[in-house]
Amino acid sequence: MLIDSHAHLDDSRFDNDRDVLIRDLKNNGIEMVINIGADLGSSIASVSLAEKYDNIYAAVGVHPHSAKEMDNSTIEILKTFAKRDKVVAIGEIGLDFYYDNSPRDIQKKWFKEQLELAKEVDLPVIIHTRDAAQDTFDILKNAQDGRLKGVLHCYSGSVEMAMEYIKMGFYISLAGPVTFKNSKVSKEVAKAVPLDKLLVETDSPYLTPEPYRGKRNEPIFVRYVAGTIAETRGISFEELAKATNRNTRKLFKIV
Repeated sequence: MLIDSHAHLDDSRFDNDRDVLIRDLKNNGIEMVINIGADLGSSIASVSLAEKYDNIYAAVGVHPHSAKEMDNSTIEILKTFAKRDKVVAIGEIGLDFYYDNSPRDIQKKWFKEQLELAKEVDLPVIIHTRDAAQDTFDILKNAQDGRLKGVLHCYSGSVEMAMEYIKMGFYISLAGPVTFKNSKVSKEVAKAVPLDKLLVETDSPYLTPEPYRGKRNEPIFVRYVAGTIAETRGISFEELAKATNRNTRKLFKIV
């Protein structure tokens, strides 16, 4: 059994088969899924899914794409949802300088505010970063006062920076791109990160791994991510699954 530590099952691409897909997860080797918010609407949907299904947990937060829509009331709403029993993280939050859908200064402001929220409610953070590696690192380092914990989701940076994040107390999560033929750096990260600091995810419905690249991603495809990592590390699939499940439960405080 595996845990998919990051998916978006509230996405409209699952509207036709969401209930069946979730009900069949355990039969397909998936113990549970952490469903991730990206704005207020998807955060609310994520909580609803978690409260409906035993094998779904939720994260609430606002992605940098939607940072321009935030104000102080958004933080208060997130704080209210963060107190729900099955909400296990604040996320996904961070910086995205590739698309720049929100102005960079606005992204940074609300990233910092959501980090403070996470510390206040004692929840880990799920970090999105694209084309903003140094800014993301600097903000997290400045915010780290011993209370901040979390994971770099769908990590695409260097081995060296991954190790710096681990020193700060963060986990590293790998997704579909590690299975791609040209994923040399991701495979180096997969091999180098200590096993007790590694998570696996799909980011469904995005970033579908080989051999299904180009199709809708689903939590059951996390097996291909895990299989590639296990092969790269020279360990068994079972050892990789056991370790990443344990890490996910520990980070998100899921008994």
